[in-house]
Amino acid sequence: MLSSNTIATIKSTVPVLEVHGNEITKRFYDMLFTNHPELLNIFNHANQKQGRQQQALANAVYAAAKHIDQLESILPVVKQVAHKHRSLGVKPEHYPIVGEYLLKAIKDVLGDAATEEILRAWEEAYGVIAGVFIDVEQEMYAEAAQQPGGWRNERTFVVDRKEQESDVITSFYLKPVDGGAIASFNPGQYISVKVEIPGDEFTHIRQYSLSDEPGKPYYRISVKKEENPTNPDGIVSNFLHEGVKEGDSLSVTAPAGDFYLEEGTNPIVLLSGGVGITPLMSMLKASATQDRDTTFIHAAINGNVRAFDKEVRELNHSSLNSYTCYESPTSEDRSIGLFDKEGYVTSDWLKGILDLNPEAHYYFCGPLPFMKAVREALEQLGVKEEQMHYEFFGPAVALKPAIH
Repeated sequence: MLSSNTIATIKSTVPVLEVHGNEITKRFYDMLFTNHPELLNIFNHANQKQGRQQQALANAVYAAAKHIDQLESILPVVKQVAHKHRSLGVKPEHYPIVGEYLLKAIKDVLGDAATEEILRAWEEAYGVIAGVFIDVEQEMYAEAAQQPGGWRNERTFVVDRKEQESDVITSFYLKPVDGGAIASFNPGQYISVKVEIPGDEFTHIRQYSLSDEPGKPYYRISVKKEENPTNPDGIVSNFLHEGVKEGDSLSVTAPAGDFYLEEGTNPIVLLSGGVGITPLMSMLKASATQDRDTTFIHAAINGNVRAFDKEVRELNHSSLNSYTCYESPTSEDRSIGLFDKEGYVTSDWLKGILDLNPEAHYYFCGPLPFMKAVREALEQLGVKEEQMHYEFFGPAVALKPAIH
């Protein structure tokens, strides 16, 4: 437990963190990777270069400071991050290293304003917060290993089949090399895939949603090929598309994630944009076996890049309403007519196609502008916060401006 003096000191730094948080976390990562480059085998290089990880950490530090006297209130965020850490292979021994350079970054950025009292308080608080993460993650490692077909760290899978789903998305069907059973998962969860790209000093880890329903003898991931292979986001996706063939092996961690279809009988609405369809495909296929009232809405640029259209249309689902929105349909799309709206998903359109059952839950995933638009539309339609569930591809960010 933290002393009242420590809590008061930490809370006094909240305004400073609000102003200097990003600067502190940027400095933290610079020093961390300079002194421990081996950690680049764990961290996503793309998120680092584009500043997304720095922003996510700044938000987390700010939240921890603001709620330091009631850490249980941020436990959902802790669990969300812990899922990612377990999937990436973060271990207890990494936490003292992170703590050391976080304190150095605070001192470096704040200078004389970072008094000995403040640094001691943060050292103490970090120890408590790190302990919470370590305990939660160790439970997750144990659960991953002890479940039927589970394992603790990495396991080698072979690419049994590759299947092109659209001009930009390809599915990879992965089976364990050892021929053993594989762990089940909740529809919407992801796995981490580690790749070693020729010419790169460090390994790359990416998390991909499982795009098929549980209970299969394989895992299916469906990967969008980014346009620019030299862009940090495109290094791994281009390698998977062009460099990984059927019969090749990949290191995989057990399924993880807190974004998944919750069991029940209440109606569900699934809204996806672009490659955000991948976790929702798993949910959609699972909902068919549960015979739940389901509305599936997918937004894409056009039919050329829209994945799983045929799979959705042929799904044996007795209680499904499906809609497609194309931003810029092609002439072929227009002639075939397999879309319901041109442009963007809006609250007016949703109001016209949804019955807005007060018991319904809404799951959505896609590019950040899509996520923000969907959340705003659902709020306008009166959907409650607790009935919205969503997943970010990458570090979490705010979907609406913070209110201070």
